[in-house]
Amino acid sequence: MSRPEILVIGSGVMGRGIARSFAAAGISSAIYSRNASKVTGVDARVALVDRLPPQAPTLIIESVPEELAPKFACYAAIESAYAGAPVLASNTSGIDLEALAQPLKYPGRFIGMHYFMPADVNTMVEVAPIRASDPAAVDTAVRLLEAAGRNYVRLKRALPGLLINRLQHAILHEAYYLIDAGVASAEEIDRCARDMLAPRMCITGLIEQKDISGLDTHALAQRALVPVLHHGDQPRRALQDLYEAGHLGIKTGKGFYDWSGKDPERVKAEAGRKLSELLAYLKQQR
Repeated sequence: MSRPEILVIGSGVMGRGIARSFAAAGISSAIYSRNASKVTGVDARVALVDRLPPQAPTLIIESVPEELAPKFACYAAIESAYAGAPVLASNTSGIDLEALAQPLKYPGRFIGMHYFMPADVNTMVEVAPIRASDPAAVDTAVRLLEAAGRNYVRLKRALPGLLINRLQHAILHEAYYLIDAGVASAEEIDRCARDMLAPRMCITGLIEQKDISGLDTHALAQRALVPVLHHGDQPRRALQDLYEAGHLGIKTGKGFYDWSGKDPERVKAEAGRKLSELLAYLKQQR
């Protein structure tokens, strides 16, 4: 393949899913990996290359480990090869995009495009400009997402965590506090999320529901509850102790739940199947 429309840098699970999401819509896509001969699990419709294509792709999505050094090395190679011709997007989930842009020669071509696992099933993508981003770069990314049938949110500016991770971490911070305080177990919290929060948010979202139920009731409840929520600025031990003990969830057999005897790939595939079916059903309801 001489010139793919989309080039994904990184052949991990996320990178493979991003490339598959475009290829499934008939958009020419490739994955770049320096160890291409060792990469498995790539969709047959996606090219696998071990060098940058001679002609600049329209959009390059970086999905390499969440460390500055490999990302900076990746950007330097791309800018050297293409001199700012393609839109360069980072799939980072936590690193400040403004910090990532510091060494760039062509920051106007740089944006954030944050996918969620599994990237080929979850249709939502966050698109965020840095201060120097050319609006045309964002327009190009949005056009390609629309062509791929993706759902997206176009943020007005980038900030660490963007939108969805900030919302997730806010509720998880309180959830971990409730576990540490002995108020509720992980299982009980998850049951409340699945059986009450998630179904209601599927219908009315987070904020529209408050308009429906009444902002008078909501405002008075906020006055009572916000002062007693956990607002600590330190990560909670409920999660950090598991991490430091090497209990990383299904990949190690233990996390908040006991995963011993479970096939990780089967569990992930089943979760992906259910999510795909749910998203398809919700699309029909709108």
